Amino acid sequence: MKAPVIEDFAAVIGIDWADKKHDVCEIPNGSSEQIFSVILNKPQALNTWAMSLKKRYPHQAVAVACELKKGPLIYALSKFDHITLFPVNPSTLAKYRQAFTTSGAKNDPTDSYLQADILIRHWDKFTPILPESAEVRILSQLLEYSRKLVQDRVDLSNSITAYLKNYYPQVLDWFKEKDTILFCHFVAKWPTLEAIKKARKQTLFHFFNQHNSRYPAVNEKRYADIKAAQALTHDPGVIEPNRIMVEVQIEQFTLLIESINRMDSEIKQIYKKLKDRNIFDSFPGAGPQLAPRLLVAFGSNRERYHCASALQKYAGIAPVIEQSGQQKWTHWRYSCPTFLRQTFVEWAGLTIRYSFWANAYYQQQMSKGKSHNTVIRALAFKWIRIAYRCWKNNTPYDESTYLNALKKRGSPLLNYAVK
Repeated sequence: MKAPVIEDFAAVIGIDWADKKHDVCEIPNGSSEQIFSVILNKPQALNTWAMSLKKRYPHQAVAVACELKKGPLIYALSKFDHITLFPVNPSTLAKYRQAFTTSGAKNDPTDSYLQADILIRHWDKFTPILPESAEVRILSQLLEYSRKLVQDRVDLSNSITAYLKNYYPQVLDWFKEKDTILFCHFVAKWPTLEAIKKARKQTLFHFFNQHNSRYPAVNEKRYADIKAAQALTHDPGVIEPNRIMVEVQIEQFTLLIESINRMDSEIKQIYKKLKDRNIFDSFPGAGPQLAPRLLVAFGSNRERYHCASALQKYAGIAPVIEQSGQQKWTHWRYSCPTFLRQTFVEWAGLTIRYSFWANAYYQQQMSKGKSHNTVIRALAFKWIRIAYRCWKNNTPYDESTYLNALKKRGSPLLNYAVK
């Protein structure tokens, strides 16, 4: 795929987005003229403005620079074939503004011009947004939303735990896992120690069986612990307010768990329909949780990354090497999509258990005194190169093929036995 050049576009446009309106600076190609305008943040206004560009520049597309990669504005403009979107990093724009504005003050019309200007002057440093297929974009968004729901679940679980510790700490010992419907329904039905002590054994066992907790030894121990439990406090000034907060939050917690289960089901169904699924299912340790995340990381557009290094840098896995004078140092890449980096790091950690060479590499590096996190990041770096080649060639990963390649190269990894 040919990389776009500035001559391909009739105009370069910078948009400084806001909640109510967007400031626009339009610079026709080959002209120093600056046309400023304002668009209301309404679907009809955005559509009208986009179609006006088509009328004014009927034979060429226009390049639009914006500080966004997604959001309502990007979604609205992405549907037009005559508009090519170029994302500008907000920190890059801020430094550009400081370089040419003494005060460094932000001004919406000025920022729209600066975005157009930086794109024109440093065209080769920017990459247009290449939309993925609808299925991949749906999966990508669901995975991000699911991650947020999981974090909400953790936060709410911690909050409920804190309130229970104030008056009813025993229930936390009776259930190892708190993020389950069993735990939620138990606390909702018996929100105090006094309430659960009144429950009959048959009632409790029937409740556990209804929730598929059919472990006689576990349930017998729970019942014995309930009968032997001693109240932390009898003070209604402590019990009542904490009980009410637990009852309120446990309802939210139940809905949140059910929502996450639904989200996981949706993700699974969409992932099954994607043709690249067999590639990512073949990776050791990927499994049903990480395989969809890896597929989204690469996408379906084979022109998205021209080499493995591009993905390694974008994901924040490739380290940054800096040099000043005689000094040279390496550090973590700070600016990158955090969720994407976590995906590769988590996957690399799991491959140690499922891949012979990954386990051998881990042992080799640990024997050299490297830290666990350092080794995992280095392993992720290697896995991206392998996964990139599989993705580019539409070929599932095969461990024996890679081991044979290592053998031909005389790799010392094969000398490390799996412990």
